[in-house]
Amino acid sequence: MFGLEGYEIRQIPPHEGGRNVVYTCEKEGEDAKILRISFLPDRSREDFLAEVEYIRYLFEHGGSVSNVISSRKGNLLEEITYNNHTFFVCLFHKAKGKMLVENHYRYREGVPISEYYYNCGKVLGKLHQISKGYTPVHRRYSFFDKYNAEYIDKLIPDSLSLLKEKLVELLHTLRGLAKDPETFGMIHFDFNDGNYSIDFDTGQITVYDFDNSCFGWYMYDLADLWTNAVGWIQFEPDAGKRKKFMDDYFETVLAGYRSETKIDDSMLDKLPLFFKLTLMEGIVDTFEVMRNNGEDPACDEGLSYRIKCLEDDIPYRGFFHEIYSCEKPFAYEKRNI
Repeated sequence: MFGLEGYEIRQIPPHEGGRNVVYTCEKEGEDAKILRISFLPDRSREDFLAEVEYIRYLFEHGGSVSNVISSRKGNLLEEITYNNHTFFVCLFHKAKGKMLVENHYRYREGVPISEYYYNCGKVLGKLHQISKGYTPVHRRYSFFDKYNAEYIDKLIPDSLSLLKEKLVELLHTLRGLAKDPETFGMIHFDFNDGNYSIDFDTGQITVYDFDNSCFGWYMYDLADLWTNAVGWIQFEPDAGKRKKFMDDYFETVLAGYRSETKIDDSMLDKLPLFFKLTLMEGIVDTFEVMRNNGEDPACDEGLSYRIKCLEDDIPYRGFFHEIYSCEKPFAYEKRNI
């Protein structure tokens, strides 16, 4: 289907909650590629087509993304049915460079880490700017198609009644937000350092894993970017120092972001609201993984922490609050549900 004869094909070790089987494809004299096989039944052909069409659009309009490669038949997506089970297959160019974790969280030799923060904002700003002109052929779901009171009620155990109440309140608040083309469009919805690679020669960031992409507020991806940076300072005992670091970090991110696209201060003022939304996404995702694995719902210390922050309206994911411990970051006493 994809002309991969002669390539060495190796599976990338899967991670907890992963949705796909993924392989690296390497051959001397050729660019490396990534083969992705999706097997879970909870997404349709339309969903996958919408994702790869969006990636191709971003690439063609100058977005720093791993481009999708057409099959020999000229398709962005191929479908295989075997034993009554459908598999969706697509191929991507492998992003240049490495993930931060593969480089032991060290940045470029002799270059200030602020370059990385700025570039994160810049790359994301460019993707959002391109999205503002995007009209899909196949359409991904919109935020409220998935995140609504009915779904929350069905997914989350009844013993967490206060959490359900807080989530419904949050959804009600979100429904009152503007959804104009400058604030709401196709977003990555999982923008973190596990989903992009860095070319350590140039600092260039290439984004991939658009599995969760959907129509949502651009602010959500920025909130994710903030959340992703807590790891740099999470073991600092002084909350004031953690706050100072995060403020400086986000100022640099925003400078990069605004070099590519506009964002109103009125939306930036809602950053604490979007932190709540990132908590909700994490909670929903955790319960979905348990459901998909056929497990009974259970709360580990990480999930208990996220629930506590939402139930008690603790701002900034509790990072500057007494609930937070630098010895056990983002953990709270296990909840029995």
